[in-house]
Amino acid sequence: MTEEQSLQESGRSAAPQVAPITAIHLRYGWWSLLIFLSLGAALEVLHGLKIGWYLDVSNETRRFMWTLAHAHGTLLSLVHIAFATATWLVPAWDSGHRRLASRSLCAASLMIPLGFFLGGLQVHGGDPGIGILLLPAGVFFLFVSVLLTAMGMNAALRS
Repeated sequence: MTEEQSLQESGRSAAPQVAPITAIHLRYGWWSLLIFLSLGAALEVLHGLKIGWYLDVSNETRRFMWTLAHAHGTLLSLVHIAFATATWLVPAWDSGHRRLASRSLCAASLMIPLGFFLGGLQVHGGDPGIGILLLPAGVFFLFVSVLLTAMGMNAALRS
């Protein structure tokens, strides 16, 4: 008896073939979601323990930057899972544009939360540190990824 026949008799089905790009974004999405949710829990602990380095009024910018890093990282993790689902459901999407959208999303997902986090590490008179300069580039890459994905879905689903 083959493995597939055994699975059918037990009521289970064989796992569908998953394209490498889909697998990358599923892994990235779920692991980064775990990381950013853990970061949120760590921020809650700092808040709960009344750590002055985090809660003092003079550190408001740090608290804000790190909250933004957590929130954007969590949201972008979910975007990776949605992107993986789109690549799986719409295989007719042009591979060149799909690859560029994938790479742009990965770049944005590193640059945006990292820019906020690094911006909060070293605060200068209420202004974020130099790490915040990663943010505009990250936003650009996110825009490119979403634009290419929207255009790809439109073209692939038109037929």
